Amino acid sequence: MRITLCHSNDIADGGARGFDPTATGRDTVFVVRQGEALFGWYDRCPHEGLTPLPYKRHGYLNKAGSRIVCFAHGAQFDIRTGLCLTGPC
Repeated sequence: MRITLCHSNDIADGGARGFDPTATGRDTVFVVRQGEALFGWYDRCPHEGLTPLPYKRHGYLNKAGSRIVCFAHGAQFDIRTGLCLTGPC
């Protein structure tokens, strides 16, 4: 099944954006853009199950924009692979 979330240029290079494709009332997935590459992930902490990652809407990345961050626990993840790099994984 294919779901269109937005146009690729709606996400700034180096930015991230959350989406609610199943109309649950909260973002359940997010997409990170690095150049022309787009990486999509579920918006949930692998350490705490259903805990959302951002501290505010679309706030999925660290200040440098180089890693995905779970702001509840401080874990940081590789944008391309999802591999936990530091913190409680």
